[in-house]
Amino acid sequence: MSHPPPGLVQVRTLADHPLAGSGAAALRMVATGALTSGRFGLVEYRLAPHSPGAAPHYHQTFSESFYVLSGELTLYADRRWQPCRPGDFALASEGGVHGFRNDSDEPVSFLILFTPGIAREEFFAETAELRRSGRTLSPEERTAFYARHDQVVVEE
Repeated sequence: MSHPPPGLVQVRTLADHPLAGSGAAALRMVATGALTSGRFGLVEYRLAPHSPGAAPHYHQTFSESFYVLSGELTLYADRRWQPCRPGDFALASEGGVHGFRNDSDEPVSFLILFTPGIAREEFFAETAELRRSGRTLSPEERTAFYARHDQVVVEE
């Protein structure tokens, strides 16, 4: 039996693709949509204790799944905030309102899987740059930013 052509397995080490961020949140793009030919994207996310994450929102063109690795993630689902612990999984299908934060006294680490693998890394990069610079978006800029990244914020 012969082997398929080489290059069909890619390894992305933590050393080559470390967590980025400062303050309360750090993340790394474990697998970008470009790496997976648009099949999916995978983000490792860490939040410090008592840190905000994402306010309730939804996406029209992609789903997000959450898998808690350590700590306790507070997830917005079914119109309420609820704790999720290591091993817990949540799927927010297209149009499913969701959000996340860390209400606990310990750090939380979790994975976010989005499908299909759109260029979601651009959203995270722009968000990180806004945090770094301290720049606040005008209402018009915020609307354009969210529209560009298919993020529809909703009232709780």
